[in-house]
Amino acid sequence: MRLPTLPRPRSLAGQLFAMQAVLVAVVLAGYALFTYVSDQRQAEDAAARQATAVARATADSPSVRAAVRTADPSGRLEPYALQVTRDTGVDFVTIMTPSGIRWTHPDRRQIGRRFLGTIEPARHGRTFTETYTGTLGPSVRAVTPVTDHGRVTGLVSAGITVQRISARVRDQLAALLGVAGGVLLLGAVGTYVINARLRRHTHGMNATELSRVHDYHQAALHAVREGLLMLDARYRVALINDGGRELLGVGGDGDGDGDLIGRSVAGLGLPAPLTGALLSSEPRVDEVHLTADRVLVVNTSPVSGGERRGTVVTLRDVTELQSLMGELDSERGFTQALRSQAHEAANRLHTVVSLIELGRAEEAVEFATAELELAQALTDQVVAAVSEPVLAALLLGKTAQANERGVELVVSPDSRLDDGLLPAELSARDLVTILGNLIDNAVDAAQGTARARVTVTAYASAAEVVLRVADTGPGVDPAHADLLFRRGFSTKPAGPGGRGLGLALVRQAVGRHHGTLTATGSDEEGEGGAVFEVRLPVRTAPGGDR
Repeated sequence: MRLPTLPRPRSLAGQLFAMQAVLVAVVLAGYALFTYVSDQRQAEDAAARQATAVARATADSPSVRAAVRTADPSGRLEPYALQVTRDTGVDFVTIMTPSGIRWTHPDRRQIGRRFLGTIEPARHGRTFTETYTGTLGPSVRAVTPVTDHGRVTGLVSAGITVQRISARVRDQLAALLGVAGGVLLLGAVGTYVINARLRRHTHGMNATELSRVHDYHQAALHAVREGLLMLDARYRVALINDGGRELLGVGGDGDGDGDLIGRSVAGLGLPAPLTGALLSSEPRVDEVHLTADRVLVVNTSPVSGGERRGTVVTLRDVTELQSLMGELDSERGFTQALRSQAHEAANRLHTVVSLIELGRAEEAVEFATAELELAQALTDQVVAAVSEPVLAALLLGKTAQANERGVELVVSPDSRLDDGLLPAELSARDLVTILGNLIDNAVDAAQGTARARVTVTAYASAAEVVLRVADTGPGVDPAHADLLFRRGFSTKPAGPGGRGLGLALVRQAVGRHHGTLTATGSDEEGEGGAVFEVRLPVRTAPGGDR
């Protein structure tokens, strides 16, 4: 059995249209009722004034005064009263004795009978009006005395029936209703046009659906960890969620976004490349940008509906991912170096075996001992200078990797970085990011040059940790000094993964620890190359311990 479905609530536009139509109809109906009552009252007042004027004019007529004194007033007054009735537009003119006996009446059968209504004020010489139901039905009438030398000799009553008054009002009301209907139709058409546009904007949704969409919108906006930023057509912030404020570093908690709404992107204090991407009219897909302490993937998409209405920006934090990718690249380099060393070790082992097979055992022992002492000397040299395990492992791996590329990596005799000297706030990951990227760039620069060499110096003092990497490459072009640490800048051809990110990551890590990063030319004569130096301040505890 199929259950009956409830009717879908009308859309918001339909509800507004119905409400406005009812409102217009109620206003017009109220106005029509007010006009009807007002016109009815005005019509009765006008009828009373007209009846009073006719009654007074008739009472003041000399022929009426003369006829009243004759023996047959009715015979002379009846034609006159009928003529006045026709000429003045009233329904009756009744002339009577002071006691109220009719001399004239539109219905001749009523002549000689008593007048129905009030006559006392007129008998005392006063003109008055009243609404009274007589032989012709309800009427608005005026009664006035006929005086002769100050004596009341007769009474005159002129009146207009309420039916005629109502007919006049109905004619006026019909015209009013015609105008009201036209106004209602015009208002309905205008309301329909406005609400048709509203339906397009609300996609035909009713108020409940719009409220539900708003609730879902707010919940989703604050639930997603990715950053969401919406800009209007003038590149001002129209909406930003909690993730967007956190990733861009432009706001606090969820209650603090009011000061951001309406602000231009150019005034948010973001890095110039990121600001340029947000201000671009072209869509951006998976672009990597750096802020003070994050690596962001930015996507932008223009919003258009016949004209540009704004831009939707999504932000993803790949800081941790980028660090892991850097570590993975280092591990790949180590793996390649180990593979190469394994190949070299196999060659040496074959040499030793061949010497033994040739009966030259002493030469085989000397050859193997020399190779072992060379490898041990390299390890002892690195560990003696830098006993910090993370940096020592990094330097050993980078030494082997540089050697495979024809570059000699040496640790300066000035290096002294014992285990436990590094402050707790300086994480191993940041050390790998800083020193690993500096060595990689130095090896790239030195490769292919005469006496290719990279010199690493690392030492710690009571106030700071110093990491220095020098190479024998082409050096630093003064014209590029300000661009070296910008993301995307590189003097080398771009590879599959792009270039220009290493030094930017170094600057970012140094900035997190409030250190300094400089790039200068080498001071050693004939060496050339560049020197990159990082200085990281050491925070000293109140008791003097780091």
